[in-house]
Amino acid sequence: MAQVTLKPGESQDSLLRRFRKKVTRERILSDVKKKRFFVKKSEKRRRALRKAVRKEKERLRHERRRRY
Repeated sequence: MAQVTLKPGESQDSLLRRFRKKVTRERILSDVKKKRFFVKKSEKRRRALRKAVRKEKERLRHERRRRY
């Protein structure tokens, strides 16, 4: 759980800004969004495979650019 304490002389806006940064760094919202719906194991594997293929294509594309 992300906790932020109010520093002396700190405004509410800066406190809220620090809280939002902490939440995004700890990836709390992305985890909540992922766990919102049940995903079968087969679907997780399928998504992971698609992600791996996409990353490999991107890596190859960048590698080809560096050669020229």
